[in-house]
Amino acid sequence: MDTSLSPSIVIVGGGTSGWMTAAALAKVLQGRYRISLVESDEISTIGVGEATIPMISLFNRLLDLDEDEFMRQTQGSFKLGIEFVNWARLGDRYIHGFGVVGQENATVDFHQYWLKQYLAGQASELEQYSINTAACLQNKFMRPRLDMPNSPLSQIAYAFHFDASLYAKFLRGYSEARGVQRIEGRVTEVQTREGDGHVTALVLQSGQRVEGEFFIDCSGFRALLIEGALNTGYEDWSHWLPCDRAVAVPCASVAELTPYTRSTARQAGWQWRIPLQHRIGNGHVFCSKYISEDEATAVLLGNLDGAPLADPRPIRFVTGKRKQAWNRNVVSIGLACGFIEPLESTSIHLVQMGIAHLLTMFPSAGFEAADREHYNRAMDQEYTWVRDFIILHYKATERTDSPFWNYCRTMEIPASLQHRIDLFRSHGRLYREGTELFMKLSWLQVLHGQRVRPLSYHPLVDLRSPAEVQEYLDEIEGVIRACVDVMPSHARFIAEHCAARPAVRVAA
Repeated sequence: MDTSLSPSIVIVGGGTSGWMTAAALAKVLQGRYRISLVESDEISTIGVGEATIPMISLFNRLLDLDEDEFMRQTQGSFKLGIEFVNWARLGDRYIHGFGVVGQENATVDFHQYWLKQYLAGQASELEQYSINTAACLQNKFMRPRLDMPNSPLSQIAYAFHFDASLYAKFLRGYSEARGVQRIEGRVTEVQTREGDGHVTALVLQSGQRVEGEFFIDCSGFRALLIEGALNTGYEDWSHWLPCDRAVAVPCASVAELTPYTRSTARQAGWQWRIPLQHRIGNGHVFCSKYISEDEATAVLLGNLDGAPLADPRPIRFVTGKRKQAWNRNVVSIGLACGFIEPLESTSIHLVQMGIAHLLTMFPSAGFEAADREHYNRAMDQEYTWVRDFIILHYKATERTDSPFWNYCRTMEIPASLQHRIDLFRSHGRLYREGTELFMKLSWLQVLHGQRVRPLSYHPLVDLRSPAEVQEYLDEIEGVIRACVDVMPSHARFIAEHCAARPAVRVAA
């Protein structure tokens, strides 16, 4: 095929979002479009240790990736959930695990039976009824045993931790092998067409001009095209999510390799801990109104597992989203589209959903308004669903020990979130809206973990006697305990299946 006549797509920016987009388009479009990616070695990406959610497995399957090789190349580890420390009260801990909690029941949801016994003081903590969370507590991991469909071992749901810079490098190799052209250079000018304002070309510092028909802005917070050239506008959510800074640093690994991310609430924000095979990624997300950058950095450095491996790196942001993810002939993906702090590891998921919706609404040369509008509605909904779930962690707190937490506890929240809280407080009721990311069991674990307690339970639970309900719970807990006992440790599983190759040292 004469590629000089092929429609051209230009991706601006590399990093995770740029190379994920390039890899997906290269795989799906199969060489029928010219795909170029422009990035500069002079401009660094966020590039911290990255945590994901199970939806990333769909992306990996789209690319036909070998999971063990992917883990080796990115120094990855497995993730069964997130541990939250000090969120509702100082000293509190709970786990938001992936996958199933309890066992499906034909009448009402499992958690309603558990709730009846819990309110009566006769049930174990929620973590004991899910194989994911029970395994987290013992640092165990294995992939699901699909040959055992009636066992909790078949229900293990997992995601990954990996080095974001290595992930981008891995996907770059994948993309270039499938025809994506990488163009090195810093963008100094964006040229637009008179009349409709469509982007026509990029001018690089070298003087090179890169023309295209369809542009994808993956330039991070700089948003060179969607904002810099098209002035799209930004919807600011910082009144609900007041953290506006982060400082990140890797440190040496000195403890057992845990199969979960940890999020520890601090005086004016929270600290992440992401365990990789070769190091631990750490960061402190904070609100600059209540703590200075120097103070936040000191808090971070004072709470590391091992010695820091680099200088702390500051990051500034405004939580929110672009008013249009797709404007004219430019689609923004990743940080160029919006930012919601990584409290529930949704950053890569929102990149993935941007790509998925783009493939669904892939444009013709006309860039019809109806297609753009549908894409924008879909992405608005994706961001709003995640936004409400993240706000819940801040709002549902009993902490009064700092001005930051006093603000969060007393702030007004979106009506959509208040409705969910009120519904849960009445009879523990939960629902999933359409195809929203966080399902009922995620809302259950966070609401309960943040000490939101229902007044009662679903009345149909009383169709079964208390003895029957207790037997039902005890059986589930016992089976899960037995299953976790036979699982290998997380470190052993990695050593046997996907340990990264030792770095080659070159003599001076």
